[in-house]
Amino acid sequence: MHARASRGARAALTALLLAATAACAGGPPRDTAKSPATGASPLERAALADGDLPDYQVSAVKTAGGASGQPTSDTARCQPLAGVMGDRPSPEALATVNRGLGSSRTPGLAVSASVSSYDPADARRLLDALRAAVADCGEGFTARVEGRSGRYSDVTAVPYGTGGDETVSWTTTGTTRGLRVPLHMVVVRKDAFVLRFMALDLGRDGPPAPRVPREIANRQLAKLTALRD
Repeated sequence: MHARASRGARAALTALLLAATAACAGGPPRDTAKSPATGASPLERAALADGDLPDYQVSAVKTAGGASGQPTSDTARCQPLAGVMGDRPSPEALATVNRGLGSSRTPGLAVSASVSSYDPADARRLLDALRAAVADCGEGFTARVEGRSGRYSDVTAVPYGTGGDETVSWTTTGTTRGLRVPLHMVVVRKDAFVLRFMALDLGRDGPPAPRVPREIANRQLAKLTALRD
């Protein structure tokens, strides 16, 4: 990561409350069913790990100073968009494992990835709620968590094909204390599992938003599928 991105990384991830919760961070998993052989839960083993992707460093360590919990929106119809960027995609998640990825090939690019288990009906409802919120919240919303707030504007649906059962993808720009960071969100449902990805460029002052690299989404989906098979 070049000097400019290094100086801005901590500020962006801390000040942008939703990014601070998920990007480059991994909170403690809520799945406590451990495998005797590996000491890791099935969900942890399904999550991305260092060495899974060339040119990316994968971390499970939560960013120091980052906010925790589920953000709340000032507008009820936009709550799914605020909440999905919290420690879990939604309160209904049974278990969630978060990962943060930094790119050695693209300095400044930070990507978060998480895998969550759900009851099947709750997983479908989450994707439906996100799809509706993206359509209804184009002008944006304000979100708050742990006394911090940020404005998310220009919510725009963007196409993003995956091998999941359904995918919702959008871009938005987070603003707080004069700092503007465009970001891209992708949420994928595969059966009763929800994969969540967010990409932001810490070296960029404005649009366009980066895109979640395909190799990250594809690798996470393949790893989940392989473990389930």
